[in-house]
Amino acid sequence: MPIENVSELVSILENAGELKRVKSQVDSDLEIAEILRRVMYANGPAVLFENVRGFDMPVLGNAFGSVKRLQLALEMEDFTQIGQRIADMTKMEIPSGFLNKIRKLPELSKMGEVFPKLENSGPVTEIVETSPSFNKIPILKTWHKDAGRFITLGLVATKHPETGVRNLGVYRIQILDDTHAMMHWQKHKRGAQHGEISKDRGEKIPAAIIIGAEPATVFSAIAPVPEGLDKYVFAGITRQKGIKIVKCKTQDLEVPANAEIVMEGYVDSSDIRDEGPFGDHTGYYTPVEPYPTFTLTGIMRRQKPIYLTTIVGKPILEDAYVGKVIERSFLPLIRMFHPEVVDFAMPAAGWFQGMAIISIKKRYPGQAKKVMMGLWGTGQLALTKMFIVVDEDVDVHDFNDVIWAITTRADAERDCVIIKNTPTDTLDPASPLVNLGSKLGIDATQKTREEGFTREIQEKVSVDENTKNLVDSRWSSYGL
Repeated sequence: MPIENVSELVSILENAGELKRVKSQVDSDLEIAEILRRVMYANGPAVLFENVRGFDMPVLGNAFGSVKRLQLALEMEDFTQIGQRIADMTKMEIPSGFLNKIRKLPELSKMGEVFPKLENSGPVTEIVETSPSFNKIPILKTWHKDAGRFITLGLVATKHPETGVRNLGVYRIQILDDTHAMMHWQKHKRGAQHGEISKDRGEKIPAAIIIGAEPATVFSAIAPVPEGLDKYVFAGITRQKGIKIVKCKTQDLEVPANAEIVMEGYVDSSDIRDEGPFGDHTGYYTPVEPYPTFTLTGIMRRQKPIYLTTIVGKPILEDAYVGKVIERSFLPLIRMFHPEVVDFAMPAAGWFQGMAIISIKKRYPGQAKKVMMGLWGTGQLALTKMFIVVDEDVDVHDFNDVIWAITTRADAERDCVIIKNTPTDTLDPASPLVNLGSKLGIDATQKTREEGFTREIQEKVSVDENTKNLVDSRWSSYGL
C-alpha cells in the first residue's frame, strides 16, 4: 500500500537504516540548517530532530536526500514508470460499440482510481486554529544573511481562477510576522499566473501552505507536470491510488487530508513588499526583490504534527535527488514529442535548470539542433540555460564521456548555438537581466557529410570481441 503520511515515512526510513533521531536540544535559528547541510554533503541519513528549542513539534529534514530514500518513499525503483503511466493514459482511446466498451472497462476503471477523493474530515483537521500564528511552527532560518525565517518545503495550493484546475507548487516563503509572509512565486510559475489572473479580476487568490503529505504529493508539487493536469491527479498517478482531500476551513481550497499542517490564507498581488535575501540552491544569495504578500487566515493540523523541511545551497544537497526523480520520470514524456531522444540528464551541479544533456539516435543532418529548439519550447525546459546533445553511444550520466564527446565531435564555430533575449530562470545569478538572458546549445554529435564535414570520419576505437571474451573468461586468473 502507498505511504499515507509523514509518520509512516519516518518508520519506513528508520527500519531501513535511513534515518537518525537527534534527541539533544537544537535551535531552529541556523543550528538545524548547519547540521542538515553537513549531513547532506556527507551523503548522510534523514534526520528527525525531536527536541527543538521553544517548540513541541519535531523537525524532519533530508527525508528525500538519496535515491534509496526516494525509492522507499515513492515505492518504486524505476522512476520512469511515472512518466510512462501518463504516456500510456494519453494513448488510451474510448472504444465505440457496447461490447468493446465492456471489454475496456477494467482498463478504464484504473484511470478513476488515481483521482482524489473528497472526505469530510481527516488527520489534518484534528486541530483547527482560528487565531493562527506562524510563530507556533518551527520554521527555520537557514543562512546567517537570510532576511529571516523561510518555509522551504511548503506545498502551495491554488486554483486557476477561471478553469478551477488545482495546482501545487513549492515556493520559498519568508515570514514577516504572526500572520504575514512573502510568497516568492516566480513569474514563470503557475501560482504566479493564478495570482496575476486574480489581480486582473480585482480579487485576492486563496492559497494554502501544506507542510508534509504523502511522499507522492510532495513530489507532485515539485514536479513540472504538463499544463492543465491537476497536481492531485498527478500524485494519484505517481502512487497508483488517489489521495484523500478535505476542504479548508477559511478558504475555498482542497488540501491533502493526511497532511501534517495546513496554513490557510490568501495572496494579494497588489500588496507588494521586499523579499530576501535568501541563500538559494544556486549557491548564491538571491537579492532583495518585490513579491506579493500572503496573509494567514487559519491553520489546520494534526494533534502531533511533524514539520517537514529541506535545506538549499550550493549543490549537491537534498533537492538534487528530487531533481533526479523528475529527470527520470519525465523521460517518457520527452520521448512522446521527440522520439529520437535516447536519454536525458540534468546534472545536479548545474542546479538542474542550468544544464541538460540529451543523447539522440541521429538520422539526418541538423537533428541535434532540432531537438534543442523543441526542448526549449517545452514547459519548464524553456528556462534551461544550456543544452548539450550527444550521440546514443555516449552516456549522458557520465560527465567524462560527455566531455569526450564535446572535445572530439564539436567544433566551436560550427556547433555552438547562442540564442539571445530568451526567458531565463529568475534565480540565475549570471543572467544580465532578471528573467531574460541567453541560451547555449552545443551539438556534440558526430557530423556527417551532409552537414559539411568533408574530412574522413575517423573510426572510434573499440575492443575486439574475441579478445574481450578471452579476457573475460580468464579474468580471475590474473589476480587483479
